[in-house]
Amino acid sequence: MPFNLKGRHLLTLKDYTPGEIEHLIGLSARLKQLKYAGVFPKSMKNKNIALIFEKPSTRTRCAFVVACVDEGAHPEYLGKNDIQMGKKESVADTARVLGRMFDGIQFRGFEHSTVEELARYAGVPVWNGLTDSYHPTQCLADLLTIKEHFGSLKGRKLVYTGDGRNNVANSLLVGCAKMGVDFVITAPESLFPDDELVNTANKYARESGSSIELITDAVKAVKNADAIYTDVWVSMGEEDNPGMKERIESLQPYQVNAKLMAATGRNDTIFMHCLPAVHDKEVTTEVFESSASVVFDEAENRVHTIKAVMVATL
Repeated sequence: MPFNLKGRHLLTLKDYTPGEIEHLIGLSARLKQLKYAGVFPKSMKNKNIALIFEKPSTRTRCAFVVACVDEGAHPEYLGKNDIQMGKKESVADTARVLGRMFDGIQFRGFEHSTVEELARYAGVPVWNGLTDSYHPTQCLADLLTIKEHFGSLKGRKLVYTGDGRNNVANSLLVGCAKMGVDFVITAPESLFPDDELVNTANKYARESGSSIELITDAVKAVKNADAIYTDVWVSMGEEDNPGMKERIESLQPYQVNAKLMAATGRNDTIFMHCLPAVHDKEVTTEVFESSASVVFDEAENRVHTIKAVMVATL
């Protein structure tokens, strides 16, 4: 079934149907094949893309730049000291200015309300490169990676271990539920995701035939897992917050190590991480460097999925 996503924003995957998400994953795979074959359709020729970054980035920034250049567009990096947004100029006014000059806007920053306001006023597609609440382009790359390794998404089991209420966990909760992936978060109860989001994800899961579970016992949680996923225990911007020492101590049982990988009872479970990783904290170097690790597949797939989002919505 063809999908016309032209003019759409990507703020969270809640706004996309399972069919539309599947379309984006399929387009990502096709664009990846073309790039490997040395074929560049230049679907974004003469387009100009604004890349707003409140937070520093390796994968998101590089993926957007490479995707733009591959498809013939010009990316313009706008760091927090390069524009007046939120200082001398409101978010709404900045959105209206950039929307008159650019064909699309990427935002990576703190408050999710900022990317929502950009989308409200820009008049061009706005894409969420990460906020404190959601990281949808990462989730698309993760789903593409799982599909590449197992051939399908529906019926797979993905276990997220660690800080279960951060932006990556939130996005995976939505994306997996919509795509029929059984999703488990194993974490201390204090780091379970927001109840309202869990209820929303459960609604998606009922529609797709998947399941959502929140479990405190990591060993029990990972049984029969196709993939184990983790992220840093202290998210960007939280480093100086009080209580970080206690949080890290509470997360020690959720470290991904050889014992936890073995607890799946399988020899084909993959290890996933959105990066950057703190080796021997949330994941041991042994697992990170093992043949089970697909973290650099995920990193590369940021390019292909971001390219697909921009091509589809422009």
